[in-house]
Amino acid sequence: MRAKRVRKLIVAIDGPAGAGKSTVAKRLAKELGYTYMDTGAMYRAFACRVMEEGANLEDEKGLRKLLRDTNIALVEQDGRLSILLDGVDATDRIRAPEVSQWASRVSTSKIVRQRMVELQRDMGSRGGVVAEGRDIGTVVFPHAEVKIYLDASSQERARRRFDELKDEGNQVTMEATLEEMEERDRRDKEREIAPLRKAEDAVVIDSTHMGVDGVVARIMQEVNKKISANH
Repeated sequence: MRAKRVRKLIVAIDGPAGAGKSTVAKRLAKELGYTYMDTGAMYRAFACRVMEEGANLEDEKGLRKLLRDTNIALVEQDGRLSILLDGVDATDRIRAPEVSQWASRVSTSKIVRQRMVELQRDMGSRGGVVAEGRDIGTVVFPHAEVKIYLDASSQERARRRFDELKDEGNQVTMEATLEEMEERDRRDKEREIAPLRKAEDAVVIDSTHMGVDGVVARIMQEVNKKISANH
């Protein structure tokens, strides 16, 4: 008798900017042999297109056309997740500070979120994904087997972002970075559509004083418990 094939899990990691979601999700996906789904990069990619086209976010008809005409893909290239925007690698381009602000605005659009959620659910339909973002466990994959809410203090998150921007050669100040971080937090939590919030069944992990290894190990505990239960 053939053994029943156990479906791979969906691991949903939510939390505010700078909490370490991307780094942790990449490491976790590698350890599990799962696909890493950077949902924030998808919004950033579309924000890039909106900026380049000078599109009006209030123009629903124009926005729908731009969504139809824009192709966004996440692909593994040489062990690195690359974001292709209409076939062109935009991985580095979408990390600019101005794109972060536009991405936060774009993500408040109902029609944009609907389209992105469609793409994300299609990618995760067979399981075996580690997805991170703002509404993964609450909206995109409400039935995910493992849900994590990764947080950290605003000061620590701003420090991480400041160091990242400096390393990339951007001229920024810690004060401005903290102000931008707090403004983004406010916008993400107060938006009407899919606001940032913790799923009721999510495990909360505060990474303020934790290294990546510690956070990954903690999440692996939850993953292994679920895998054991499924077997």
